[in-house]
Amino acid sequence: MSTTAYRTDLDRAIAELSAGSERWAQTTLVARADLLARTGVSVSGEAERWVAAAARAKGVEPSSTLIGEEWLTGPYGVLTALTALGRTLRSLAGERSPLFGRRFGRAPGGRVTVAVLPYRAYDGLLLHGFRAEAWLRPGVTAAQARSRAGLGQLTPAMTGGVGLVLGAGNISSIAPLDVLYELLAHNRVSILKLNPTFDGLLPVYRAALAPLIDAGLLRIVTGGADVGSYLAHHPGISHVHITGSAATHDAIVFGGSTPDTPRLTKPISSELGGVSPIIVLPGRWSAQDLRYQAAHVATMRLHNGGYNCIAGQVLVLSATWPQKAAFLGEVAAALAAAPARPAWYPGSEERMRAARAAYPAARSVAGGHLLVLAGASAAQEDMLTTEYFAPVLGVLQLPGSGQAFLDAAVETVNRDFLGTLGANILGLPGTIRRLGPGFEQAVARLRYGTIAINAWTGVGFLSVAAPWGAFPGHTLDNVQSGIGVVHNALLLDEVERTVVRGPFRPFPRSIAHGEWALLPKPPWFVSARSGSLTARLLTDFAARPSVRKLPRILAAAFRA
Repeated sequence: MSTTAYRTDLDRAIAELSAGSERWAQTTLVARADLLARTGVSVSGEAERWVAAAARAKGVEPSSTLIGEEWLTGPYGVLTALTALGRTLRSLAGERSPLFGRRFGRAPGGRVTVAVLPYRAYDGLLLHGFRAEAWLRPGVTAAQARSRAGLGQLTPAMTGGVGLVLGAGNISSIAPLDVLYELLAHNRVSILKLNPTFDGLLPVYRAALAPLIDAGLLRIVTGGADVGSYLAHHPGISHVHITGSAATHDAIVFGGSTPDTPRLTKPISSELGGVSPIIVLPGRWSAQDLRYQAAHVATMRLHNGGYNCIAGQVLVLSATWPQKAAFLGEVAAALAAAPARPAWYPGSEERMRAARAAYPAARSVAGGHLLVLAGASAAQEDMLTTEYFAPVLGVLQLPGSGQAFLDAAVETVNRDFLGTLGANILGLPGTIRRLGPGFEQAVARLRYGTIAINAWTGVGFLSVAAPWGAFPGHTLDNVQSGIGVVHNALLLDEVERTVVRGPFRPFPRSIAHGEWALLPKPPWFVSARSGSLTARLLTDFAARPSVRKLPRILAAAFRA
């Protein structure tokens, strides 16, 4: 297509969206909720095609157990968001805060917290043992949280105009979720430009999101950087949202201009990844603990092939932990045992070569596809400041034990690691109890948008009511992991972070050791044998919840 032709088509799409924006401003909250419900039916009808298209984009065979990842991070994530956002709209339509009935708590620094997981009663069973709270910024009261929850839907007649969403190319639910958040949090309709990696999903997206398209609230286009640039600087676009890399963000904002002179003259929000730490608290772990948490680490690194903005990249260990060598041995074994998959994301091989060049003594695992970068190398800065976006796992050793080690780890990751999107902490429940207030204070000092304790930050990503984004405070010229949040189905205002907590051990060992957690190995583990079936059943449940479906889901989960 010629340059003139594609620009004409894009101009037409923006004009249609502008008219749709005006209609959206006149749409009642109940009618908006009804539209989301119809979109849920449409997404459910396309779920099979959606998963198949995402798998083709990644070279994953239909028979692979890894297909479960495409269900959970594809249609499942969008269906749960549509349902939750619809509930928020109906609450507001009934002149009730979306936070009605929500449990509030307190965190260090006088922060108010809001329970976001379990979001509904079913979550308490399907994700038993997991919980999450959104921490509001210091000074925000519970009363203020209740009155402000709803964001753009508190003033539905105020239009946010037409926004550009530059979609991610790694997880297939991200772009639709970003579109939904723009629409509900900001009353902004969207033109979505797909990442070329997901161009093959265009017909699926258009069919699944047809109710939004038919209502004039969404247009989906493909193209390269020229299309993205044209749209970003189009006078009809009021706002840009990007999920990607800081380099892409800076190219859009500054282009060829000097760093202190943005070329982009409109607001931009972003989710940009980073280097996510996995802080391991030393303690007396059993052999089963070592093996299970090693599988947990392998999942944090290898889910989606390692092409995740919150993939755990650096293990932070105590140099004096007696079980350090045993744990690293189990981690290497878990990485090697993970299902094989192609290096499908563009540039992966080049990034792997760069990692090998930076760490020539690194250990290759599973045919050289995975690397364990052991020890505190003279060149360790590379693994702390480079988001490899590939199956590379680093190891950083710090001195100390107990509170001294944890404090040193927090100081190090805050100071030296790139980005602020997600951080993980693994430790025995007894160790955490003994640290007491010192542990909670350390969590409060971690400057990350999502912190997962005995869980992976990916649980926060998939928890529909949990706000997702970088720690607040970044600027255009130092964007780090981005600006703003997404997901956040309760439409909370003034969020600082999300804190997720999970069980250290799976059922039944959890009960035997005094943890009240009934979930076996989670279906998102790369080693979960029944992950594909469990994820498919969860997606069906998200589309049409029923108590009668629960036994089959739980039976599949227990075969993991």
